[in-house]
Amino acid sequence: MKRANSSKLMEDISAALPLDGMRVLDLTDERGELGPWMLGELGADVIKVEPVGGARSRGALPLQKDDESDLRSLQFCAYNSNKRSIVIDLNAHSGRLLMEDLIETADFIFESDTPGLLAQAGISSEDILEKNQKLVHVLITPFGESGPRVGDPCSELTLAALGGPANVQGVPDRPPVKATIPQVWRHAGAEAAVAALVSHRRMLTTGAGQKVVVSAQAVMTWTLLNAMEAYEIQGKDIHRTGTEVRLAIPLQLRVPTLDGWLIAICRGELIESLLPWLIVEGIVDESWRHEDWMTFDNRVLNGEPAEHTFEDLYNAVASLCKRYPKDTLMRSALKLGATLAPINDAEDLMNFDHLAIRKFWVDSETGRGLDNVKLPGGYVSFDNERVKANRKPPHVNEHSKEIRDELAAHSTFPQDREIPKSVLPLEGLKVADFAWVGVGPITAKALADHGATVVRVESSSRIDPLRLNPPFKDNINDENMSHFFGTFNTSKLGIDIDMKNPSGLEVAKSLVEWADVVIESWSPGAFGRTGLDDETIRALNPDVIIVHTSLLSTGGPLSPLAGYGYHAAAIAGFYEVFGWSDLPPDGPYLAYTDTIAPRFLTPAVLAAIDRLERTGKGCTIDAAQLECGLQLLAPELLAYQVSGEKPMRSGNRDPQNVPQGVYPVDGEDRWIAITIEDDANWSDLCRLMNKPDWAEDHSLRTREGRYGAHDQIDNEIATWTRAADGKQLESTLLEAGIPAGLVQRSSDLLVDKQYEHMKFYRRHVHGAMGEVPYAGHQYMIDKYDHGPLSASPLLGEHTFEILADHLKLTSDEIADIAVSGALG
Repeated sequence: MKRANSSKLMEDISAALPLDGMRVLDLTDERGELGPWMLGELGADVIKVEPVGGARSRGALPLQKDDESDLRSLQFCAYNSNKRSIVIDLNAHSGRLLMEDLIETADFIFESDTPGLLAQAGISSEDILEKNQKLVHVLITPFGESGPRVGDPCSELTLAALGGPANVQGVPDRPPVKATIPQVWRHAGAEAAVAALVSHRRMLTTGAGQKVVVSAQAVMTWTLLNAMEAYEIQGKDIHRTGTEVRLAIPLQLRVPTLDGWLIAICRGELIESLLPWLIVEGIVDESWRHEDWMTFDNRVLNGEPAEHTFEDLYNAVASLCKRYPKDTLMRSALKLGATLAPINDAEDLMNFDHLAIRKFWVDSETGRGLDNVKLPGGYVSFDNERVKANRKPPHVNEHSKEIRDELAAHSTFPQDREIPKSVLPLEGLKVADFAWVGVGPITAKALADHGATVVRVESSSRIDPLRLNPPFKDNINDENMSHFFGTFNTSKLGIDIDMKNPSGLEVAKSLVEWADVVIESWSPGAFGRTGLDDETIRALNPDVIIVHTSLLSTGGPLSPLAGYGYHAAAIAGFYEVFGWSDLPPDGPYLAYTDTIAPRFLTPAVLAAIDRLERTGKGCTIDAAQLECGLQLLAPELLAYQVSGEKPMRSGNRDPQNVPQGVYPVDGEDRWIAITIEDDANWSDLCRLMNKPDWAEDHSLRTREGRYGAHDQIDNEIATWTRAADGKQLESTLLEAGIPAGLVQRSSDLLVDKQYEHMKFYRRHVHGAMGEVPYAGHQYMIDKYDHGPLSASPLLGEHTFEILADHLKLTSDEIADIAVSGALG
């Protein structure tokens, strides 16, 4: 990657946030505002362009009670806290001229849905890009801009159903569920930030403005993790099992405590750490010391005899946990090197000392009852400084004069830049990927899929856990047959080195010298203890971008806590907002924060790459999974502080859309999601149901009346849908303007007509599995046929190619390394 020469000007630029000097025009509503907000956190100037009367999102739930101001929406306050507002009447000639002037100054435009506000006013994407050929135009849509589903009415629930996550969430004996709080459009907004910065890079490498369209349905499919392509890989779908996770072995993750619940992976490694405590408590006897717990899992899985079962392990941990509060358990277990993650709620989070010590919370500057309220702070840090933008959401048209004055002074225009032209946006970028499991590899994959040369560093002596978990191709349990690993590691080269071996460490150091970006996702400090601490990396490569991501990050009392996305999702409060109010928390599917954190980390890395190209200066980025995850709970955390009401799980119900639910249709465990958005929808539903007598009750003509009778209505709708053909019923409801969607499984997604239109799944030949499908990107860049470029690597597949072709080692040098035992 060619880097700019250093100068005093360049040093000043590199000291600023990476997107400082860029401008974003935000024309979104609540379905997209998070994306521009994220670019604002990275330094961009974000202008909220609102229609007369203000953006629709100013009325989005949750609301401050007894407040009729234009800042009553806590959703709006959370995701517009770093923006300026101007009202533009796009139907007026003067307004269109003002909009055109703003377009000339912008680097990005974000809009919700298709057509967006500009197209509705007769300003097409072609007009926009003709006006400013350095611009990226981002549309955040339910399904994309074309295809068989475009134009279908939809809701959060139906998108969660059609995208697939609803099918794997909840308990088997009840309907599938989505998150009780909004998540779909927050995920889509975050992914839009990724799409915008990839497109910006493509604008630079092609010299032409870019249009990119985000699909919320595809965004939700990417929250499925190992379930995306499961059907074709293993011959069966993955279904909901509550908090029992069925990976290499079925494990119940939820454990009762004295005051609630926590998440624990009750395997041999956990027992090894907790054993002294279990013996002191009298829960197990001394004979447990004779077991080799670090090999227990593999021996049991291979059918070898053992004194204990996984059920014994769970019962021992549960007996301990029932004696203590969940927070006490977490802290005491950490001293033993074990991870027990409490299932927190909003109150727990606001009192969580680790976040306070890390100075995560930021004082709101909103006023009007929010004077003493805390907002989540920046989602990443650069060079040990958390990104920190304003936390003062704008009133309607608050900044009109200053923005107009800037336009009159011609003070802001996109920067003129020239970089080498290339077919792929990130061609020439070199990445050393030392990460493992989810967040780090997914972030590196986002770079590899767009042309970066990414070397995935692994060790056969410490295999990535994903290689040991399903789905396995043809159900063959082998380290090279796991598509769980494969999905997260497309387009990469693979090397197998033992970093505990001095020669292996020297190879790792050579990769650091070679790279523009170094990514690791080990527990804080663990990577440094291999001999690659930040000081060593900087000595080897002064301008490299170093990326650290971990569960809780550094600088807090719980920083050493190691774990996975299950643990972070529990600590972040997500388990309390998925499931049924009369049952224990079920939580989101699998390692939920592994689907959130990359959406925040990837834009930070892309922004740092852009600054590296401009200034020649690298940086150190750090991201905590917990803190990235909390960004998708920000409005509800505000609401708790204002009202004292904790966001809690309530199945599929929604206070605005009544009724709303998932109902059975013909077939084994087949379901359809239906949302009634207003009284007109309700009237149409009653008509389709042949106006049953029970629906003639006058109280059901209002949302409030229907909510009070929700149980009865759900039962009646379920009776009506149970024998129906799901696809036919979905079509009938959609034709009537009622949001509806089948709850799709992997087997459905692989043949989804909208996905076929988008070319969402891409097929590549894998070295062991043969031709297999890989889920593609959740956005489509105009005139750019992108997706995973190649299959994931076998363990160590490209070791000698990397040593010879990329690190330029001689045959003799490679032979010496091999003789040392450093290569797998």
